[in-house]
Amino acid sequence: MKLLTYSIEDSEPRLGFIHNNQVIDMEDFGEVSNFPLPSDMLSLIDMGFDVVSEINELISETSQEQFDEIAYSIDDVVFLAPIMKPRKNIIGIGLNYTEHVAESARTLDTTGKLPQKPIIFSKPPTTVTATNTEIVKNTKLTQQLDWEVELAVVIGKKGKYVSKEDALDYVFGYTVINDISARDCRREGQWIVSKGQDTFAPMGPVLVTKDEIENPHNLNLSLKLNGIEKQNSNTKFLLFNINDLIEDLSIVFTLEPGDIIATGTPAGVGAGRDPQEWMHNGDVVEATVEGIGTIVNTIKEI
Repeated sequence: MKLLTYSIEDSEPRLGFIHNNQVIDMEDFGEVSNFPLPSDMLSLIDMGFDVVSEINELISETSQEQFDEIAYSIDDVVFLAPIMKPRKNIIGIGLNYTEHVAESARTLDTTGKLPQKPIIFSKPPTTVTATNTEIVKNTKLTQQLDWEVELAVVIGKKGKYVSKEDALDYVFGYTVINDISARDCRREGQWIVSKGQDTFAPMGPVLVTKDEIENPHNLNLSLKLNGIEKQNSNTKFLLFNINDLIEDLSIVFTLEPGDIIATGTPAGVGAGRDPQEWMHNGDVVEATVEGIGTIVNTIKEI
């Protein structure tokens, strides 16, 4: 199921899903189906992953005529970030593709050694923005604005000391994140100023439930800047895969429904290029993950 948070003509955000190339309002669908459903993404996740199977069954029992009464054209809705206001910081994973480890060592203050355990950082909830919005480049803070396409994992149930073998049972679904980074804002090795500025986590365009992703460890991901491809790789090259990450993170802290893990970026970032490349006012950046979609954002300098 492709879930989205959307609005129409500046209405309040609503939860929906895509069916037959139409947007179906989730709460309205619940009324039609006599099965109460929420109007926001986090409330749906809180219901547990089993609700997805129930919704899919109700969809199969609903006629197109019934859908047409509660449907919107995709062109008429504004796609918002699937989880507009995460309850906690987004969990970021650094240096999680081998070639990115190498390029970072050439140009940034990293050692070049493969991490023995996941490198964990975080991005505040205020970093979240949607597709077709502006990424704010504060020129008083940075001149080195960079891109990082990533597969993001959304947790579906509470977990502590989760084993690798059981890890995917704790996943609700997947989305796309562009982990925007100000390379000249790291402070004594700390990344949160570099990674945590407002609008530095474009997310979307949808949240795809895990049942629709046959293998999250074999998804192509790519990024274009002004139409020119900069990154192109596959999640099979993750140094620590999703199972590894969930096991490790759940030892450190309790994972909870709605938590978001940005799994890391492959090679091809601006900092790793010769000469280095940065994003500037008016640049358009497109981040894509196979099976989920593309988020498009424009840089705005202030």
